[in-house]
Formats: sequence, C-alpha cells, structure tokens
Amino acid sequence: MKKKKRNMRGFAAICLIFAAFGAFSAVLIKVQLVDGEAYAAAGNSLTPKTVVVKAARGEILDRNGLPLIVNRQGNSIIFESAFFPTAREQEQRNTIIAALIRLFEESGAQWQDKLPLVFDAKGSIAFAPDRESDIAAMKSKDMLNLNNYATARNCFDALIERYGLKSYKPEEARKIASVCYELKRIGFSVSNPYTFAEDVSVELVAKIKENSSFYKGVEVEIVPYREYADGTVAPHVLGMTGAISAENYKQLKAKGYKLNDTVGINGIQAAMEDYLRGTNGEKTVSTDSEGNTTTKITKQPVQGNTVILTIDSNLQRVAQAALKEVLTSFKTPVEPAGSVVVLKVDTGEVLACATYPSYDISTYGENVDNLSKASGSPLWNRALMSAYEWGSTTKPSVAIAALEENVLAPAERFYCPGSYMYYGRRFKCEQYHASRRVNVVNAIKESCNVFFYEMGDRVGITKMNEYRTLLGMGQKTGVEINEAPGRLDSPDYRKTLGQTWVPGFTIQSAIGQAGNLFTPIQMVNYCATVANGGTRYQPHFVQSIRSYDFSKTVLDKTPVVVCQTGFSKGTLDLVQHGMELVCSEGYCRKVFAGLPVKAAAKTGTSQVMKTINGKSTKINNGLLICYAPAEKPEIAVSLVAEGFQSGTKAAAIAAEIFDYYFRNTGSVEPALAENTLVG
Repeated sequence: MKKKKRNMRGFAAICLIFAAFGAFSAVLIKVQLVDGEAYAAAGNSLTPKTVVVKAARGEILDRNGLPLIVNRQGNSIIFESAFFPTAREQEQRNTIIAALIRLFEESGAQWQDKLPLVFDAKGSIAFAPDRESDIAAMKSKDMLNLNNYATARNCFDALIERYGLKSYKPEEARKIASVCYELKRIGFSVSNPYTFAEDVSVELVAKIKENSSFYKGVEVEIVPYREYADGTVAPHVLGMTGAISAENYKQLKAKGYKLNDTVGINGIQAAMEDYLRGTNGEKTVSTDSEGNTTTKITKQPVQGNTVILTIDSNLQRVAQAALKEVLTSFKTPVEPAGSVVVLKVDTGEVLACATYPSYDISTYGENVDNLSKASGSPLWNRALMSAYEWGSTTKPSVAIAALEENVLAPAERFYCPGSYMYYGRRFKCEQYHASRRVNVVNAIKESCNVFFYEMGDRVGITKMNEYRTLLGMGQKTGVEINEAPGRLDSPDYRKTLGQTWVPGFTIQSAIGQAGNLFTPIQMVNYCATVANGGTRYQPHFVQSIRSYDFSKTVLDKTPVVVCQTGFSKGTLDLVQHGMELVCSEGYCRKVFAGLPVKAAAKTGTSQVMKTINGKSTKINNGLLICYAPAEKPEIAVSLVAEGFQSGTKAAAIAAEIFDYYFRNTGSVEPALAENTLVG
C-alpha cells in the first residue's frame, strides 16, 4: 500500500514537471513566433530620450524693414552623451578634450571656456574678475562642495583631483577641467548635449569629421547664429546675447531655460527677450540593445518673433558720422566724447541714438578686453546712461514756468546791466545785448543770464521743479532699455547730502547750473514736448513685433502719452519764437542757414570738474536742444559734446541730421528762400 502511494506521488511530480515545461514552451513559442516582431521592435528602442532642438531667435529690423540683426546657419561642435565616453571613462574623456582644444588653438579658433579660474601675470591660479556668482556656484555643494572661503588654488586642486589631471601641465589641466566642469554644471546627458564651440569654420569641421573614430561623441550640428547686418550701427541700442550666468539662471529656470541656453544680455536683445526667444522643438533619440542610435524630430522648432524698431538705420549712420566728425574736429581738454538723440515729436519714437566713442558689436567677443579698458569708455551708452548739467538749455523751461505762473508778463522787458546782484553777491551775464532791455523772446535768443536769474528768483525752486517734472526731467523716460534717472536738484535732495538749500542755488538752477543732472534722452523729450505743444510722450525704440513669417502682429506699439502739461499756446508761442530766433538770428544762424527747413534751438554750456593728468580741472560741456521744422515740428534733437566751449560749436551735428532727414525722409517740402515768387 505504501509502495503504491509512493508511485502515485512520483507520477504526480513527473506530471507537474511536464506541465511546467509545456507552459514554458507555450510562452516561448508565443514570444518567438506569435509576438516576435513586437518584442523585436521594443528591443530596438530600449532607451528613448527626448532632446531639445533649439529654435532660432527672432530677427530685428529697422523702421523701414532693413535688417539689423538676422540669422544665418553655422556649425557648432557638440558632445553627444550617447557616444561620448562616460564619467567612468575619465581618462579617455581627457584625451579627447585635450586633443580637441589643441586642434582649435592651433587653428586660432575659439572654444567655450567658461571656468571662472585664470592664471594671473605671475602664473598663479586666481579667480576670474567680475565672476562672483559663478565662483560661488563653483564652490557650492552641487559642484566642488568647498567652503565659501576656499581659495582659487583650493578650487583648482579639487578639479585636478576630481578629473584625474595630475599628469597634465597646469595650463592644459585648467583647460581640460574647464570642459569637464561645464559638462557637470549643465547636467550633460542624452537630452542635454554640451556645446564645445560655436560658429566653427568648414576647415575645422572637416578635420574633426576625418578623425571621427578618435573624436568619439564629438559631433557637428548645424544651428542658427545671430549676425549683425552692420555691427557699427546702434550697438548700444541693439545689445548682444550670451550664455546664462549662474545668477540669471535662478530667475530664468522657471521659464524653461537651461544652463546652456543663450539669452539677451543687454539692449533690445535683453528687453525683448520674451518675444525674440523662439519655441524649442524636440527630437527623440533611441538606442537599441546593440548600441545603435536613431534620431527623429517629433516637434519642429518655431523661430522667435521679429522685432521692428523705430530706429532709421540710415539716419542712425548719419547721426553717428556727424557726431564723430564734429567731436574729433575740435581740440578739447578731454578725449572726444558725446552723444546725440533724435525723436519724433508727435509719437516719442527714437529715430537715432548715437554715442561716441563707439564700437563694432559684431567683433565684441574678440575685442572685449581692449574695449573694456579703452579710454573714452566705448561700451558706455552716453545717450541714456550719462547725466549732465544742462546749462542754458534749461531756459525755455524757466520761461514757461514764469509765464504760466504769471510772474512774467508776455511783453515785459527786463533791464540787463551786465550783472545781477543777489544777496550781496554779483553774478555776471556773460552775454552782449544790442538792447539792454530784453523780453522773454530775446532772453532765450541771446541767452541772458540776468533775465533768468530774475525769473528764477520770482518763480522759486519749488515751482521751477514742478514744471521740470512735467517736462520729464530727473526721471526715467520709460524706454525699453536701461537708462539713468538723472537728478533734479532740490532742497530735499540737498538734505540727503546733509546740506542746506541757500538762495544762490535757486538762481544758479535757473540758468542750468547747481546740482541738476539729466540724460540726453530726457533733454530731447523735453524739447519735443515744447515743440509739439505740450504733450509729453513716452520715448520708445520698439515700433511693432511680428511673427517670424509676418503672418501675425504680436504687438503694435501705439504712442503713449505720459502727461498733458497744459501749457497755454501763448506761452509756448513765445518760447518757440525765441528758439526760432536762435537759428535765424542768434548763435546758430550760420550753421542752420543752408537747411531745407527752418529750425528752432537752444544752446547750452555747463561747467564740470574733470581729472586731467592727475589734476582736477574745470572744463565745459556743449549742449544743444533743437527741433524742425520750426512752423510744424516733426523731429527733435539733443546733443552733448564733452569738453566743448558751447553747444553752438557742436550744432553742426544737428544740422547734418536735419539736412539728411528733410531731404530724404521728411514729409515737409523744402522751405522757399525769401522773396521767391510763387506762380
């Protein structure tokens, strides 16, 4: 009986074994024969990864559709993670990187060296200047994990140790470490390739491709590059693009930016970043079990929007050329420097904005060290960022205040004896008057200091500043790019300096001295407000924004009225008449005599202290505000010529601008000469 039970158990076990084997065979047959193709397809796509395809940035055009910044195709050298040696193969990585760096440097080509460590003049490793945020990021826990007080040598030693670079010379080790560090910083992966060099020549590309078996994972990618139609045209306005800094990345990360993205750094490129940045596409990279990789575009990138500026590039060239010619034609105690701004009086559109000395933004990368150290600060935007005492260009604003406050009658004449006694101190007029009795029109034409000392005393600093505020002085104009606010001198401001406002400050302020500091763009907007009848517009550089294919209008910039000053027509007629006489009978009559239209202007001279050859020296700056045509104003111009004795000497800059504009683009017929018969 027991033997029979044992036989039954053995038979059951055998049956179970055969059943399991049968089930396994059935599954195997299903996998191999029935579902073989499906499993094979799955096996060929073991590790699909999504990779960003960068979109081209939008282009920038002038008001007439002429290109300022466009795109062109070029070659980038990138590292593809799917083929590049892994971090475990560091020695092989180093070999490839070192060879690639040598290849580029022997060819005189640039590669992306962003490590904030440099060798100083003594050959010692040091932190790169002005890279504080990048240095802090390098020491952070996510990167080298060093203390905040770690030295440059500590950082360098940590890099040498981490990337196995002890066998290399220090200079070469630093370069290799720069690339390795950047691979870690950006999170190098299949979905996040690393760009080693941009805009690489065809010759270099060919050398890399010829040695592709050695340069494992080093690929050539055709990408869009920014190109300036003429890098000398309005570089301070257009601005440039560059890599995201560690500090900016914190702000931009939420918008989908990656550490290896390009962004606008300054100028219009930065101000219009949200519009210029395109919509990235996507591609799927799949690697099968045998290491074969396939790529498929799954989402096409969309180019950024086209930004159309108010700038007239041809007028901009004229303004730049005239500015340079006049500034360099006179011998001054300081290096030639200045700026000029041209504004449409009825819209606030900036037609031209020039600074001298200037630079070629298309070669900025190779000249940045020299430019940053150059005398005259060519990178500095004097038109928007420099603030000057405005001299006698203030006098129209004081005249407006006196007339509007009824402390000056329109026909009143004031006697100018050549000086003005005020609290026991004598202030000179500096001007000769054919008639000592001057009214407001002649006071503007002849720039009588005594007249405006009296007006300043009558109006008072509080009221004078109220009118200056209405005219936009001492405050940002609202343009899209960075600008200085200037400074409106006042009793409150003096308190912040621990000073007491004294009566003499008031009359000095009335002739444009004291502590007032205003930017050229504020001055041209003030002039435009006087010219157009009292409406202050917000100056702007952007006219409209269109989709890249011009199928949509994304933004149409309409003129923005900041304020209606409410100045009476009678007041403005008198002030405008005085400014017209400056051009027809006054100091600027010779300069503006040959223009196709009549102009109106006010000159100015301000005294400033400059350090020259180690000594503090008093020099003059020449200033001018003007508009044309005098009868029906279209454009206003402001200019500053540093070191000039007066604005009169620099007025030829404005004359060149008016001449070009009204002979080529203005809507006004040329003025007829006097005594011309009309049939």
